[in-house]
Amino acid sequence: MRAERRAVGEIESRRANGPDWDRYADDYQATHGEFLGDVGFVWGPEGLTESEARVLGDLAGRDVLEVGSGAGQCSRWVRAAGGRSYGLDLSHRQLQHSQRIDHATGVTVPSMVGTATALPFRDASFDVVFSSFGALQFVADIELAVAETARVLRRGGRFAFSITHPTRWMFPDDPDEAGLVASQSYWDRTPYVEVDEASGQVSYVEHHRTLGDWVALLAGAGFTITRLLEPEWPDHHDRVWGGWSGVRGRVTPGTAIFAADLP
Repeated sequence: MRAERRAVGEIESRRANGPDWDRYADDYQATHGEFLGDVGFVWGPEGLTESEARVLGDLAGRDVLEVGSGAGQCSRWVRAAGGRSYGLDLSHRQLQHSQRIDHATGVTVPSMVGTATALPFRDASFDVVFSSFGALQFVADIELAVAETARVLRRGGRFAFSITHPTRWMFPDDPDEAGLVASQSYWDRTPYVEVDEASGQVSYVEHHRTLGDWVALLAGAGFTITRLLEPEWPDHHDRVWGGWSGVRGRVTPGTAIFAADLP
């Protein structure tokens, strides 16, 4: 693969990221499944759980949608907490893993293939919409995705999501000391792209926005931001996850968690 920075639109992003997650799903679940937990809710590589953060609020009796649900670990935790959760993901293979874990745990999350920019639900269908390191950073048409979330939320509903912290893309994708030297402008919003050199096809895309961009996006869609969490890397947490590690996580944040309400 060849990594580069260049403009990529929604269709090309989707065509790259869906098949990429299909290819990566087996390895991802084998590598990270135990850390995530079959019925577990982890907001990011630091290991902050929803039980600790309480970002979503009381879930009992609430209708909840997870966008970018993967194997449904977070949605399964929501069901165990009394919510009625549903999953949506671009990757068919990830949803096959979700079904496998449904059978293994007896906690079933109804899920479907779909995209954050065209949620297949009626207006005002949910009390909570969330995404834990899921769809949003892989979406080019982010304004449409946020508008779709607002459309399917009921008044008084909550939108919560975790993303790669915007300062993360200032640094190389290296979990060791070499990854501590800033090499990219924080304000350079050019997407990170991986290209298959054999075929010339884009195989992975991740989009970067600043904290200010996210504030403007949420406010522009009518949301009121209630919380912004930037978890610190815990002592004795020695897991390495891609570009995240204790070496980097103790001096610069890897995750940003937003919570916003629709008045």
